Amino acid sequence: MKEKLKILIIDDHPMIIEGYQKAISSQSQFTPNIISVNDCEETIAQLNKSKNQGAFDLVLVDIQIPSSRNMKFTSGEDIALYIGNHFKETKIIILTMINKATRLENMIKTIPHNGILIKSDVSKSILVQALFNVMDGGLFYSKSVSKIANRVIQNNDLLDEKNVKIIYHLSRGVKTNQIPEYISLSLSAVEKRKKYIKQFFDVENDEELLVEAKKRGFL
Repeated sequence: MKEKLKILIIDDHPMIIEGYQKAISSQSQFTPNIISVNDCEETIAQLNKSKNQGAFDLVLVDIQIPSSRNMKFTSGEDIALYIGNHFKETKIIILTMINKATRLENMIKTIPHNGILIKSDVSKSILVQALFNVMDGGLFYSKSVSKIANRVIQNNDLLDEKNVKIIYHLSRGVKTNQIPEYISLSLSAVEKRKKYIKQFFDVENDEELLVEAKKRGFL
């Protein structure tokens, strides 16, 4: 593990950021250089700046954060996807208040991450343990998420990862013919998968699909 780590904390609650900073700084195995931001707009600015100043080693990102002004980034999920696409070496720990099983299953399957923690599970020792595990190349899930992660691994009976990503991009307003720009599928493959997804949800059109996907926790 590096002696120095460059860390970005993304959360819109100052007291939570302060708690994370204290927990990380309490250990003695490395010296953290911590930058904190409160929304998608500030996050993207810091990430783009890091392209010239050295990428972050670790990003802690809350899922529910304010959008960027242009609405291109509307949540921590969008930020994690951006980091996964542009900063391959950066580790990502997702922290969230979301505890709905289906929603967490889909996070595990579709969002780039090295750890996912439900905030109600997190203590100082848990956060430090997650940090060490992730920076040593492992995965870390807090107690509640771990049970769900094991079920995902053992029983992949939901829509597969690419189908869930299609639903996600449709919910963002991406047109069907544009989806191959975001997912490594041909247009014909996307259209076949959309047909299957509609059958899965028993709906007739995209609007009904998104309504049903939201009801079932896929969005």
